[in-house]
Amino acid sequence: MTLDIITHDLLDGIEHGFFGRQGGASSGVFAGLNCGFGSTDQHDIVAINRSRVAQAMGVPDTHLIGVHQIHSADVVTVTEVTADKPKADALVTATKGIALSVLTADCQPVLFADKEAGVIGAAHAGWKGALNGVLDATLEAMVTLGAARESIVAVIGPSISQRAYEVDEDFADRFIDEDHANARFFANGAVGKMQFDLPAFGLARLRAAGIKDSAWTRHCTYASEERFFSYRRTCHRKEADYGRLISTIRL
Repeated sequence: MTLDIITHDLLDGIEHGFFGRQGGASSGVFAGLNCGFGSTDQHDIVAINRSRVAQAMGVPDTHLIGVHQIHSADVVTVTEVTADKPKADALVTATKGIALSVLTADCQPVLFADKEAGVIGAAHAGWKGALNGVLDATLEAMVTLGAARESIVAVIGPSISQRAYEVDEDFADRFIDEDHANARFFANGAVGKMQFDLPAFGLARLRAAGIKDSAWTRHCTYASEERFFSYRRTCHRKEADYGRLISTIRL
């Protein structure tokens, strides 16, 4: 089956893709392109899925580089191919032929590029990472490599939408205590509940950090079961585990 690869005009000229779940070798709750070795899916099957992604990105399997994601604001600068997976939630590079990758299943996958400087980045930005500054830290790391902040573009891929993201009032208070303006990312839901707009929060953080051109692909992972894995959907169904989507970018 053909892989489902979502791209965005802001990243034209840079090889990239937000991969959906279609076209993979996994089965059961992982059916499709599960790229997470951290899942309980068969390791060999996940390796096949990742190999298909690497092929689509035009790199050897070894050049599809990721990190051990921990919902932090930590960023790794990649200068060479390595099998190491340090604990972090974003990667940047100015090295050609390396495909940076992050895994998500409702959190925001964010791909960055300064085409003129030849610097790219990829970040896993769930609510905790986004609130703690992983997007800002990724931009700082890109600037250190020679990118110009005003030239960087950023695209948020398939993520959980506000309609599907119910949270409690304590969750909302964490954001509002940080900045009262963050109240605009919450809408009233059921009694005692709020609806959080994670992609809008991500876009606002990018704009505040000086990024002129940014966008969300407007795909909701929770709502589109045939295209995307969703951690929250899995929890609601009380399933044992869930697949991980992969998003990649390379020079």
